[in-house]
Amino acid sequence: MLTSADQAFAARLTQAVPGIRVETPEPRYLQEPRGRHHGHAGLLVRPHSTAQVAAIVRACHDARVGVVPYGGGTGLVGGQIIETGPAPVILSLERMNAVRAITGHVLEIEAGASLQNAHDAAEGAGRLFPLTIASQGSAQIGGVLATNAGGVNVLRYGNARELCLGIEAVLADGTVISGLRHLRKDNTGYDLKDLLIGSEGTLGIITAATLRLFPRPAALGTAMMVVPNPAAALALLELAEARMPGCVSAFELISGQGLAFLDAVGPQVHQPFAQHPEWSVLIEIGLPQGLDPQDALAGLFEAAGDLVSDGVIASSDAQRAQMWTLRESLPEANKRIGSISSHDISLPLPKLAEFIDIARTQLSAMADIRINCFGHVGDGNLHFNAFPADGRDRASYENLRADIAQVVYDLVDGFGGSISAEHGIGRLKLRDLEHYGDPGKLAAMRAIKAALDPRGILNPGAVLAQN
Repeated sequence: MLTSADQAFAARLTQAVPGIRVETPEPRYLQEPRGRHHGHAGLLVRPHSTAQVAAIVRACHDARVGVVPYGGGTGLVGGQIIETGPAPVILSLERMNAVRAITGHVLEIEAGASLQNAHDAAEGAGRLFPLTIASQGSAQIGGVLATNAGGVNVLRYGNARELCLGIEAVLADGTVISGLRHLRKDNTGYDLKDLLIGSEGTLGIITAATLRLFPRPAALGTAMMVVPNPAAALALLELAEARMPGCVSAFELISGQGLAFLDAVGPQVHQPFAQHPEWSVLIEIGLPQGLDPQDALAGLFEAAGDLVSDGVIASSDAQRAQMWTLRESLPEANKRIGSISSHDISLPLPKLAEFIDIARTQLSAMADIRINCFGHVGDGNLHFNAFPADGRDRASYENLRADIAQVVYDLVDGFGGSISAEHGIGRLKLRDLEHYGDPGKLAAMRAIKAALDPRGILNPGAVLAQN
Protein backbone atom coordinates (compact mmCIF):
# COMPACT_ATOMS: atom_id res chain seq x y z
CA MET A 1 0.00 0.00 0.00
CA LEU A 2 1.30 3.43 -0.90
CA THR A 3 2.09 5.81 1.95
CA SER A 4 1.04 9.45 1.88
CA ALA A 5 4.65 10.33 1.03
CA ASP A 6 4.58 7.89 -1.88
CA GLN A 7 1.31 9.36 -3.11
CA ALA A 8 2.71 12.87 -2.91
CA PHE A 9 5.81 11.92 -4.88
CA ALA A 10 3.69 10.04 -7.42
CA ALA A 11 1.80 13.27 -8.07
CA ARG A 12 5.11 15.10 -8.39
CA LEU A 13 6.40 12.56 -10.93
CA THR A 14 3.21 12.74 -12.95
CA GLN A 15 3.59 16.49 -13.16
CA ALA A 16 7.32 16.36 -13.97
CA VAL A 17 7.08 13.61 -16.62
CA PRO A 18 4.24 14.16 -19.08
CA GLY A 19 2.57 10.91 -20.10
CA ILE A 20 4.17 8.75 -17.38
CA ARG A 21 2.02 6.31 -15.44
CA VAL A 22 2.99 5.81 -11.81
CA GLU A 23 2.03 2.38 -10.48
CA THR A 24 2.20 0.20 -7.39
CA PRO A 25 4.81 -2.54 -8.02
CA GLU A 26 3.54 -6.06 -8.61
CA PRO A 27 5.22 -8.87 -6.60
CA ARG A 28 7.37 -9.90 -9.58
CA TYR A 29 9.35 -6.66 -9.26
CA LEU A 30 10.17 -7.40 -5.63
CA GLN A 31 11.77 -10.84 -5.75
CA GLU A 32 14.89 -12.53 -7.05
CA PRO A 33 15.03 -15.90 -8.83
CA ARG A 34 16.28 -18.01 -5.93
CA GLY A 35 13.46 -16.90 -3.64
CA ARG A 36 15.70 -16.14 -0.66
CA HIS A 37 15.18 -12.38 -0.69
CA HIS A 38 12.19 -10.09 -1.15
CA GLY A 39 12.29 -6.36 -1.69
CA HIS A 40 10.02 -3.42 -1.19
CA ALA A 41 9.31 -0.29 -3.17
CA GLY A 42 7.03 2.69 -3.10
CA LEU A 43 6.41 3.24 -6.80
CA LEU A 44 6.94 1.68 -10.22
CA VAL A 45 7.51 3.66 -13.41
CA ARG A 46 7.92 2.19 -16.89
CA PRO A 47 9.13 4.95 -19.22
CA HIS A 48 8.84 4.84 -23.00
CA SER A 49 11.86 7.02 -23.85
CA THR A 50 15.25 8.22 -22.71
CA ALA A 51 13.76 11.68 -22.17
CA GLN A 52 11.26 10.20 -19.73
CA VAL A 53 14.03 8.28 -17.92
CA ALA A 54 16.00 11.51 -17.57
CA ALA A 55 12.99 13.41 -16.21
CA ILE A 56 12.19 10.66 -13.70
CA VAL A 57 15.77 10.45 -12.45
CA ARG A 58 16.02 14.24 -12.23
CA ALA A 59 12.89 14.35 -10.07
CA CYS A 60 14.24 11.58 -7.83
CA HIS A 61 17.59 13.36 -7.56
CA ASP A 62 15.92 16.60 -6.51
CA ALA A 63 13.81 14.80 -3.89
CA ARG A 64 16.63 12.45 -2.76
CA VAL A 65 14.52 9.39 -3.59
CA GLY A 66 16.32 6.16 -4.44
CA VAL A 67 15.96 4.62 -7.91
CA VAL A 68 16.36 0.91 -8.60
CA PRO A 69 16.82 0.20 -12.34
CA TYR A 70 14.95 -2.99 -13.24
CA GLY A 71 15.64 -5.15 -16.28
CA GLY A 72 14.54 -8.75 -16.62
CA GLY A 73 14.91 -9.48 -12.90
CA THR A 74 17.14 -12.49 -13.57
CA GLY A 75 20.13 -11.34 -11.50
CA LEU A 76 21.28 -13.71 -8.75
CA VAL A 77 22.96 -11.32 -6.30
CA GLY A 78 20.04 -9.11 -5.27
CA GLY A 79 20.99 -6.08 -7.34
CA GLN A 80 17.37 -5.57 -8.44
CA ILE A 81 15.75 -5.44 -4.98
CA ILE A 82 16.01 -3.42 -1.77
CA GLU A 83 14.89 -5.23 1.38
CA THR A 84 15.24 -2.49 3.99
CA GLY A 85 15.44 1.27 4.26
CA PRO A 86 13.44 3.96 2.47
CA ALA A 87 11.21 2.56 -0.26
CA PRO A 88 12.69 3.40 -3.68
CA VAL A 89 11.18 4.01 -7.09
CA ILE A 90 11.57 1.00 -9.36
CA LEU A 91 12.40 2.16 -12.87
CA SER A 92 11.68 -0.64 -15.32
CA LEU A 93 13.09 -0.36 -18.86
CA GLU A 94 10.73 -3.02 -20.26
CA ARG A 95 8.86 -0.62 -22.56
CA MET A 96 12.09 0.65 -24.15
CA ASN A 97 12.68 -2.43 -26.29
CA ALA A 98 13.13 -1.20 -29.85
CA VAL A 99 15.83 -2.21 -32.30
CA ARG A 100 16.85 1.25 -33.48
CA ALA A 101 19.19 0.24 -36.30
CA ILE A 102 21.38 -2.48 -37.77
CA THR A 103 24.29 -1.16 -39.79
CA GLY A 104 27.00 -3.49 -41.04
CA HIS A 105 28.37 -5.21 -37.97
CA VAL A 106 26.62 -3.01 -35.40
CA LEU A 107 23.25 -3.43 -33.67
CA GLU A 108 21.72 -0.36 -31.98
CA ILE A 109 19.13 -1.52 -29.47
CA GLU A 110 17.28 -0.18 -26.43
CA ALA A 111 18.00 -1.40 -22.93
CA GLY A 112 14.62 -3.04 -22.34
CA ALA A 113 14.95 -5.42 -25.28
CA SER A 114 15.68 -8.99 -24.25
CA LEU A 115 18.93 -10.67 -25.12
CA GLN A 116 16.89 -13.01 -27.31
CA ASN A 117 15.58 -9.95 -29.19
CA ALA A 118 19.21 -9.04 -29.95
CA HIS A 119 19.90 -12.58 -31.17
CA ASP A 120 16.85 -12.52 -33.42
CA ALA A 121 17.70 -9.10 -34.85
CA ALA A 122 21.25 -10.19 -35.61
CA GLU A 123 20.08 -13.42 -37.22
CA GLY A 124 17.61 -11.51 -39.37
CA ALA A 125 20.53 -9.49 -40.69
CA GLY A 126 22.62 -12.60 -41.34
CA ARG A 127 24.89 -11.82 -38.39
CA LEU A 128 25.65 -13.25 -34.95
CA PHE A 129 25.43 -11.64 -31.54
CA PRO A 130 27.32 -14.25 -29.53
CA LEU A 131 26.52 -13.48 -25.89
CA THR A 132 24.46 -16.45 -24.71
CA ILE A 133 23.09 -17.17 -21.23
CA ALA A 134 20.38 -19.52 -19.98
CA SER A 135 18.02 -16.64 -19.12
CA GLN A 136 18.35 -14.84 -22.46
CA GLY A 137 14.61 -14.93 -23.08
CA SER A 138 14.05 -12.76 -19.98
CA ALA A 139 17.35 -10.97 -19.38
CA GLN A 140 17.40 -7.50 -20.89
CA ILE A 141 20.22 -5.68 -22.67
CA GLY A 142 20.47 -3.00 -20.00
CA GLY A 143 20.87 -5.57 -17.25
CA VAL A 144 23.26 -7.67 -19.32
CA LEU A 145 25.53 -4.64 -19.70
CA ALA A 146 25.01 -3.34 -16.17
CA THR A 147 26.25 -6.66 -14.80
CA ASN A 148 28.83 -7.27 -17.55
CA ALA A 149 27.31 -10.69 -18.19
CA GLY A 150 29.41 -13.50 -19.60
CA GLY A 151 27.84 -16.80 -20.59
CA VAL A 152 29.05 -19.72 -22.66
CA ASN A 153 30.83 -17.94 -25.54
CA VAL A 154 33.24 -15.71 -23.62
CA LEU A 155 36.09 -18.01 -24.62
CA ARG A 156 35.86 -16.89 -28.26
CA TYR A 157 33.97 -13.60 -28.25
CA GLY A 158 34.41 -12.02 -24.81
CA ASN A 159 31.91 -10.85 -22.22
CA ALA A 160 29.37 -8.01 -22.48
CA ARG A 161 31.96 -5.25 -22.12
CA GLU A 162 33.96 -6.57 -25.05
CA LEU A 163 30.84 -6.79 -27.22
CA CYS A 164 29.65 -3.22 -26.63
CA LEU A 165 30.81 -0.26 -28.74
CA GLY A 166 28.79 2.49 -27.11
CA ILE A 167 25.99 3.29 -24.71
CA GLU A 168 23.35 5.89 -24.08
CA ALA A 169 22.79 6.44 -20.36
CA VAL A 170 21.20 8.75 -17.82
CA LEU A 171 23.32 9.97 -14.90
CA ALA A 172 22.09 10.64 -11.38
CA ASP A 173 21.14 14.28 -12.02
CA GLY A 174 19.25 13.46 -15.22
CA THR A 175 22.11 14.26 -17.60
CA VAL A 176 22.00 12.11 -20.74
CA ILE A 177 25.22 10.64 -22.13
CA SER A 178 24.72 10.16 -25.86
CA GLY A 179 27.49 7.71 -26.62
CA LEU A 180 25.99 5.40 -29.22
CA ARG A 181 29.16 5.22 -31.29
CA HIS A 182 29.66 2.63 -34.03
CA LEU A 183 33.44 2.83 -33.62
CA ARG A 184 35.98 0.19 -32.63
CA LYS A 185 38.46 2.95 -31.82
CA ASP A 186 37.61 6.16 -29.92
CA ASN A 187 40.44 7.56 -27.82
CA THR A 188 38.78 10.82 -26.72
CA GLY A 189 39.39 10.77 -22.99
CA TYR A 190 37.89 8.66 -20.23
CA ASP A 191 35.87 5.68 -21.42
CA LEU A 192 32.59 6.25 -19.59
CA LYS A 193 31.08 3.29 -21.42
CA ASP A 194 33.43 0.87 -19.71
CA LEU A 195 32.84 2.60 -16.39
CA LEU A 196 29.07 2.21 -16.56
CA ILE A 197 29.19 -1.37 -17.87
CA GLY A 198 29.41 -3.59 -14.81
CA SER A 199 28.38 -0.82 -12.39
CA GLU A 200 24.98 -2.48 -11.73
CA GLY A 201 23.01 0.73 -12.11
CA THR A 202 24.91 2.54 -9.35
CA LEU A 203 26.57 5.13 -11.61
CA GLY A 204 24.00 5.59 -14.37
CA ILE A 205 21.02 3.97 -16.05
CA ILE A 206 21.79 2.46 -19.45
CA THR A 207 18.97 3.21 -21.90
CA ALA A 208 20.44 1.95 -25.20
CA ALA A 209 23.59 0.40 -26.63
CA THR A 210 25.48 -0.31 -29.81
CA LEU A 211 26.61 -3.93 -29.92
CA ARG A 212 29.16 -5.73 -32.06
CA LEU A 213 27.86 -8.29 -34.52
CA PHE A 214 29.93 -11.05 -36.09
CA PRO A 215 29.81 -13.18 -39.22
CA ARG A 216 27.94 -16.39 -38.58
CA PRO A 217 30.26 -19.42 -38.69
CA ALA A 218 29.67 -21.44 -41.84
CA ALA A 219 29.45 -24.67 -39.85
CA LEU A 220 28.94 -25.48 -36.17
CA GLY A 221 30.08 -28.63 -34.42
CA THR A 222 29.08 -29.75 -30.94
CA ALA A 223 30.17 -32.73 -28.87
CA MET A 224 30.14 -34.08 -25.34
CA MET A 225 33.28 -35.91 -24.27
CA VAL A 226 33.94 -37.85 -21.09
CA VAL A 227 37.09 -36.86 -19.22
CA PRO A 228 38.57 -38.45 -16.08
CA ASN A 229 38.94 -35.20 -14.15
CA PRO A 230 39.04 -31.39 -14.51
CA ALA A 231 42.78 -31.43 -15.18
CA ALA A 232 42.14 -33.61 -18.23
CA ALA A 233 39.39 -31.22 -19.31
CA LEU A 234 41.86 -28.34 -19.30
CA ALA A 235 44.40 -30.38 -21.24
CA LEU A 236 41.69 -31.22 -23.79
CA LEU A 237 40.87 -27.51 -24.10
CA GLU A 238 44.51 -26.72 -24.80
CA LEU A 239 44.62 -29.46 -27.44
CA ALA A 240 41.39 -28.24 -29.06
CA GLU A 241 42.66 -24.66 -29.31
CA ALA A 242 45.96 -25.84 -30.75
CA ARG A 243 44.22 -27.90 -33.43
CA MET A 244 41.51 -25.29 -34.19
CA PRO A 245 42.92 -21.85 -33.32
CA GLY A 246 40.23 -19.22 -32.82
CA CYS A 247 37.43 -21.68 -33.58
CA VAL A 248 36.50 -23.01 -30.12
CA SER A 249 33.42 -21.04 -29.12
CA ALA A 250 32.44 -22.79 -25.89
CA PHE A 251 33.97 -25.31 -23.54
CA GLU A 252 31.74 -26.27 -20.61
CA LEU A 253 32.60 -28.54 -17.68
CA ILE A 254 29.74 -30.73 -16.42
CA SER A 255 29.82 -32.92 -13.32
CA GLY A 256 28.02 -36.21 -12.83
CA GLN A 257 26.22 -34.69 -9.85
CA GLY A 258 24.57 -32.17 -12.14
CA LEU A 259 23.41 -34.94 -14.47
CA ALA A 260 22.02 -36.86 -11.48
CA PHE A 261 20.08 -33.77 -10.38
CA LEU A 262 18.46 -33.59 -13.82
CA ASP A 263 17.34 -37.19 -13.50
CA ALA A 264 16.02 -36.60 -9.99
CA VAL A 265 14.05 -33.38 -10.38
CA GLY A 266 14.16 -32.39 -14.06
CA PRO A 267 13.85 -30.66 -16.38
CA GLN A 268 13.65 -33.88 -18.35
CA VAL A 269 16.34 -33.81 -21.01
CA HIS A 270 18.08 -36.29 -23.25
CA GLN A 271 21.28 -37.57 -21.64
CA PRO A 272 23.84 -38.85 -24.15
CA PHE A 273 25.54 -41.39 -21.87
CA ALA A 274 23.91 -44.47 -20.35
CA GLN A 275 25.80 -43.95 -17.09
CA HIS A 276 26.53 -40.52 -15.65
CA PRO A 277 30.24 -39.83 -16.11
CA GLU A 278 31.87 -38.15 -13.15
CA TRP A 279 33.14 -35.43 -15.48
CA SER A 280 32.36 -34.47 -19.06
CA VAL A 281 32.79 -31.44 -21.28
CA LEU A 282 30.51 -29.83 -23.82
CA ILE A 283 32.53 -28.32 -26.63
CA GLU A 284 31.31 -26.21 -29.54
CA ILE A 285 33.32 -25.07 -32.53
CA GLY A 286 32.51 -22.75 -35.40
CA LEU A 287 34.44 -23.31 -38.63
CA PRO A 288 34.78 -21.40 -41.90
CA GLN A 289 33.44 -22.56 -45.25
CA GLY A 290 34.92 -25.80 -46.54
CA LEU A 291 35.77 -27.40 -43.19
CA ASP A 292 33.71 -30.22 -41.67
CA PRO A 293 33.13 -29.73 -37.89
CA GLN A 294 32.28 -33.40 -37.35
CA ASP A 295 35.60 -34.42 -38.86
CA ALA A 296 37.37 -31.82 -36.73
CA LEU A 297 35.76 -33.08 -33.53
CA ALA A 298 36.42 -36.71 -34.45
CA GLY A 299 40.06 -35.79 -35.03
CA LEU A 300 40.18 -34.12 -31.63
CA PHE A 301 38.72 -37.25 -30.00
CA GLU A 302 41.34 -39.45 -31.65
CA ALA A 303 44.20 -37.11 -30.79
CA ALA A 304 43.10 -36.79 -27.16
CA GLY A 305 44.16 -40.31 -26.21
CA ASP A 306 43.72 -40.95 -22.49
CA LEU A 307 42.23 -37.49 -21.95
CA VAL A 308 38.88 -38.75 -23.30
CA SER A 309 37.25 -42.14 -22.66
CA ASP A 310 33.94 -41.68 -24.49
CA GLY A 311 32.14 -39.10 -26.56
CA VAL A 312 29.15 -38.18 -28.67
CA ILE A 313 29.38 -35.83 -31.64
CA ALA A 314 26.13 -34.16 -32.68
CA SER A 315 25.18 -35.28 -36.17
CA SER A 316 22.25 -32.89 -36.59
CA ASP A 317 20.92 -29.55 -35.38
CA ALA A 318 18.45 -31.48 -33.22
CA GLN A 319 21.23 -33.37 -31.45
CA ARG A 320 23.20 -30.19 -30.99
CA ALA A 321 20.13 -28.53 -29.45
CA GLN A 322 19.68 -31.50 -27.10
CA MET A 323 23.21 -31.09 -25.77
CA TRP A 324 22.75 -27.40 -25.15
CA THR A 325 19.36 -27.95 -23.55
CA LEU A 326 21.03 -30.32 -21.11
CA ARG A 327 23.68 -27.73 -20.21
CA GLU A 328 21.20 -24.88 -19.93
CA SER A 329 18.90 -26.96 -17.71
CA LEU A 330 21.51 -27.43 -15.00
CA PRO A 331 20.68 -24.15 -13.18
CA GLU A 332 16.97 -25.02 -13.10
CA ALA A 333 17.72 -28.45 -11.62
CA ASN A 334 19.91 -26.75 -9.02
CA LYS A 335 17.05 -24.42 -8.15
CA ARG A 336 14.64 -27.32 -7.72
CA ILE A 337 17.06 -29.16 -5.41
CA GLY A 338 17.74 -25.98 -3.43
CA SER A 339 21.36 -25.07 -2.77
CA ILE A 340 22.85 -24.40 0.63
CA SER A 341 25.35 -21.95 -0.83
CA SER A 342 26.06 -21.05 -4.46
CA HIS A 343 29.30 -19.55 -5.72
CA ASP A 344 29.98 -17.82 -9.05
CA ILE A 345 33.76 -17.73 -9.10
CA SER A 346 36.70 -17.53 -11.49
CA LEU A 347 40.21 -18.88 -11.20
CA PRO A 348 43.41 -18.81 -13.22
CA LEU A 349 43.21 -21.84 -15.50
CA PRO A 350 46.39 -23.48 -14.11
CA LYS A 351 44.83 -23.40 -10.63
CA LEU A 352 41.31 -24.50 -11.51
CA ALA A 353 41.66 -28.29 -11.14
CA GLU A 354 43.58 -27.98 -7.88
CA PHE A 355 40.91 -25.67 -6.49
CA ILE A 356 38.14 -28.16 -7.31
CA ASP A 357 39.96 -31.00 -5.56
CA ILE A 358 40.79 -29.02 -2.42
CA ALA A 359 37.40 -27.33 -2.14
CA ARG A 360 35.49 -30.60 -2.48
CA THR A 361 37.70 -32.22 0.16
CA GLN A 362 37.36 -29.37 2.64
CA LEU A 363 33.59 -29.02 2.26
CA SER A 364 33.02 -32.77 2.48
CA ALA A 365 34.90 -32.73 5.79
CA MET A 366 32.53 -30.07 7.12
CA ALA A 367 29.23 -31.84 6.49
CA ASP A 368 27.37 -34.45 4.47
CA ILE A 369 26.77 -32.39 1.34
CA ARG A 370 26.69 -32.78 -2.43
CA ILE A 371 28.76 -30.55 -4.72
CA ASN A 372 27.65 -29.63 -8.21
CA CYS A 373 30.59 -28.03 -9.97
CA PHE A 374 30.04 -26.90 -13.54
CA GLY A 375 30.60 -23.92 -15.75
CA HIS A 376 32.53 -22.08 -18.41
CA VAL A 377 35.86 -23.73 -17.77
CA GLY A 378 37.27 -22.27 -20.99
CA ASP A 379 37.43 -18.84 -19.35
CA GLY A 380 38.00 -20.04 -15.78
CA ASN A 381 34.44 -19.39 -14.56
CA LEU A 382 33.00 -22.08 -12.28
CA HIS A 383 29.63 -22.41 -10.59
CA PHE A 384 30.64 -24.27 -7.46
CA ASN A 385 27.48 -25.01 -5.48
CA ALA A 386 26.82 -26.94 -2.26
CA PHE A 387 23.60 -28.92 -1.80
CA PRO A 388 22.00 -30.94 0.99
CA ALA A 389 22.59 -34.66 1.20
CA ASP A 390 19.91 -36.76 -0.46
CA GLY A 391 16.77 -36.75 1.68
CA ARG A 392 17.63 -33.56 3.59
CA ASP A 393 16.62 -29.96 2.88
CA ARG A 394 18.76 -26.85 2.86
CA ALA A 395 17.10 -25.41 5.95
CA SER A 396 18.90 -27.99 8.10
CA TYR A 397 22.23 -26.59 6.86
CA GLU A 398 21.47 -22.92 7.45
CA ASN A 399 23.99 -22.72 10.30
CA LEU A 400 26.75 -23.85 7.89
CA ARG A 401 25.90 -21.60 4.98
CA ALA A 402 28.26 -18.76 5.84
CA ASP A 403 31.06 -21.17 6.77
CA ILE A 404 30.76 -22.99 3.42
CA ALA A 405 30.96 -19.70 1.52
CA GLN A 406 34.00 -18.64 3.52
CA VAL A 407 35.85 -21.87 2.76
CA VAL A 408 35.17 -21.43 -0.96
CA TYR A 409 36.04 -17.73 -1.08
CA ASP A 410 39.17 -18.10 1.05
CA LEU A 411 40.44 -20.72 -1.40
CA VAL A 412 39.48 -18.61 -4.41
CA ASP A 413 41.26 -15.59 -2.96
CA GLY A 414 44.31 -17.67 -2.12
CA PHE A 415 44.50 -18.93 -5.69
CA GLY A 416 44.31 -15.40 -7.11
CA GLY A 417 40.71 -15.79 -8.33
CA SER A 418 37.56 -13.70 -8.13
CA ILE A 419 34.55 -14.17 -5.82
CA SER A 420 32.28 -12.93 -8.60
CA ALA A 421 32.98 -14.05 -12.15
CA GLU A 422 29.86 -12.93 -14.01
CA HIS A 423 26.92 -12.27 -11.67
CA GLY A 424 28.22 -9.10 -10.05
CA ILE A 425 28.10 -7.97 -6.41
CA GLY A 426 24.55 -6.69 -6.01
CA ARG A 427 23.58 -6.59 -2.36
CA LEU A 428 24.26 -10.20 -1.47
CA LYS A 429 28.06 -9.99 -1.86
CA LEU A 430 28.68 -6.61 -0.23
CA ARG A 431 30.49 -8.07 2.78
CA ASP A 432 32.47 -10.42 0.57
CA LEU A 433 33.69 -7.54 -1.58
CA GLU A 434 34.64 -5.54 1.49
CA HIS A 435 36.57 -8.52 2.88
CA TYR A 436 38.33 -9.75 -0.25
CA GLY A 437 38.48 -6.59 -2.35
CA ASP A 438 41.65 -4.54 -2.80
CA PRO A 439 41.45 -1.51 -0.44
CA GLY A 440 42.83 0.86 -3.06
CA LYS A 441 40.30 -0.25 -5.64
CA LEU A 442 37.44 0.05 -3.16
CA ALA A 443 38.52 3.57 -2.24
CA ALA A 444 38.61 4.55 -5.92
CA MET A 445 35.16 3.01 -6.45
CA ARG A 446 33.73 5.03 -3.56
CA ALA A 447 35.28 8.21 -4.95
CA ILE A 448 33.74 7.56 -8.38
CA LYS A 449 30.35 6.85 -6.82
CA ALA A 450 30.53 10.06 -4.79
CA ALA A 451 31.46 12.08 -7.88
CA LEU A 452 28.77 10.72 -10.20
CA ASP A 453 26.01 10.14 -7.64
CA PRO A 454 26.70 12.45 -4.68
CA ARG A 455 23.18 12.02 -3.27
CA GLY A 456 23.38 8.23 -3.49
CA ILE A 457 20.08 7.74 -5.30
CA LEU A 458 21.13 5.22 -7.96
CA ASN A 459 20.52 1.65 -6.80
CA PRO A 460 21.42 2.58 -3.21
CA GLY A 461 23.18 -0.15 -1.29
CA ALA A 462 24.23 -2.16 -4.34
CA VAL A 463 27.93 -2.91 -5.05
CA LEU A 464 29.15 -0.55 -2.31
CA ALA A 465 27.77 -0.55 1.22
CA GLN A 466 26.14 2.70 2.25
CA ASN A 467 27.82 4.64 5.01
